[in-house]
Amino acid sequence: MSKTSSNAIKSLREAIENAVKTAIDKGALPQGELQSFIIEAPADRSHGDYATNAAMTGAKAFRMPPFKIAEAIKENISLEGTVFEKCEVAGPGFINFFLSPKYFADVIEEITASGENFGRSDFGQGKKINVEFVSANPTGPMHMGNARGGALGDCLAAVLDAAGYEVSREFYVNDAGNQIEKFASSLNARYMQIFDPEFIMPEDGYQGEDIKDLAKEFEGINGDSFVAASEAERKKALVDFALPKNIAKMQADMKKYRIEYDKWFFESELHNSGKVKAVVDLLTEKGLTYEKEDALWYKNAEVVAERLKKSGMKEADIEKLELKDDVLIRANGNPTYFAADIAYHKDKFDRGFDTCINIWGADHHGHVARMKGAMDAIGLDGDKLDIVLMQLVRLVRNGEVVRMSKRTGKAIQLADLLEEVPVDSTRFLFNTREANTQMDFDLDLAVTQDNQNPVYYVQYAHARICSIFRNLAADGILPRACTSEELMLLAAPEEIELIHHLSAYTDEIVAAAKDYDPTRITRYVASLAALFHKFYNAQRVKVDDEALMQARLTLCGAVKTVISNVLTMFNVNCPEKM
Repeated sequence: MSKTSSNAIKSLREAIENAVKTAIDKGALPQGELQSFIIEAPADRSHGDYATNAAMTGAKAFRMPPFKIAEAIKENISLEGTVFEKCEVAGPGFINFFLSPKYFADVIEEITASGENFGRSDFGQGKKINVEFVSANPTGPMHMGNARGGALGDCLAAVLDAAGYEVSREFYVNDAGNQIEKFASSLNARYMQIFDPEFIMPEDGYQGEDIKDLAKEFEGINGDSFVAASEAERKKALVDFALPKNIAKMQADMKKYRIEYDKWFFESELHNSGKVKAVVDLLTEKGLTYEKEDALWYKNAEVVAERLKKSGMKEADIEKLELKDDVLIRANGNPTYFAADIAYHKDKFDRGFDTCINIWGADHHGHVARMKGAMDAIGLDGDKLDIVLMQLVRLVRNGEVVRMSKRTGKAIQLADLLEEVPVDSTRFLFNTREANTQMDFDLDLAVTQDNQNPVYYVQYAHARICSIFRNLAADGILPRACTSEELMLLAAPEEIELIHHLSAYTDEIVAAAKDYDPTRITRYVASLAALFHKFYNAQRVKVDDEALMQARLTLCGAVKTVISNVLTMFNVNCPEKM
């Protein structure tokens, strides 16, 4: 929470504890020990700015009804030196506390002094977190799921950074294994079909137009020089030509999407370095593999069942899951994707990350338990691997689901979306729904420049504040530093409500980091914009009372700072004019 809020709660806790001691000394309460209690903001602030259940938790220790304990605390509490001005007993024994104008002045002063650092905290204590997201297959263009995952992953990383973690963004490139062999076979077929239309495309080959385009481009450079080459040589040449192009396109798309990765990790590195073999050998040494049908299998069912038992799941329920073992090394001697995945995650933890977070599509839900179990199996802690499962996204235009691009007539890819929709809208709108909910991305809304578009609404609040400062400057009125007493003039309901919301920003960042939910901050800033517009419509900034005008200018500046901090954190523009 903000320093102002933190100090307020700390001083209030001390005041409550001292009140109990005083009440005991005066005989208003019997001898007893005050139990642990909470102080929190009630849902309805008309009941107070903060409330405590201290009297409720003390009922057993003091052998009195909570209401009488609450009355004793109220009668003996001193709020002097705190930012609270009064308290009331409510219901069966809650005590509600009301903040003084000094608190609201302190919030504005803290925001003004902190500037771009307001909202940042040391909650994460510098712990190292790896956030891996998108990690699209490099054999084809990126799709809508990657667009949503990119926005969620990048903004989650930003939230964790603001909450005091040391964050690394990572993209895992699957440039080895079966999908690359399929990629090679598909390219080979399309290349050969240029010279022999009867050449057969593999049944499981990649059918996309991008494969045809790459083969045609390869032919444009090399002609028929590879037709007579061996299939192995031809496939290698095609992959060596096409794969770097696809990877470069992915990197360019991510950059256009304003995502900068700290590391692009290539699966081939794991195989070339021997790390896949090493992790398979490690599992074998631990007695967790066996041979069957010329393949090497991993005892996944045993490991996951043991993990679920420790979590408290009953054996009957575990049996219903019908857990199965997994192949690590195929009969042809090639390692499976799962073997490489275990080695990859081991490599992450070996690099010193305290927690590894993966953003996966919901279709990977069955992979979660076995990956966590595999981490346990190799001697790591599977609970330090966290998976955020992301539901499907549908594109909608005029209320209808859209599957084809108007420009190309093909399935819409990330690159198509970024050509049609401003990046600001794309990043913001994909962060308006939690990852675990299905989402309709409204193309009409995304390009709309009015208050129906959430990002426009927030940006307009920022631009409106800039306009206020420009217009007053044209009249020779410039903002100046306000005293605490001047800021205490901000007492209108719309001003108090707005400052309350501003004071919650740091807490919201921490909560979003805890829940791995950056959409919480998107909702927060949208609400902030709404509260600012409400204030603007109810209270004039330019008034005859110079002190009040300056206080309101300072409040406007604080709102501008927080909106800017959110949008900058999420790599969304902060326009000064609209």
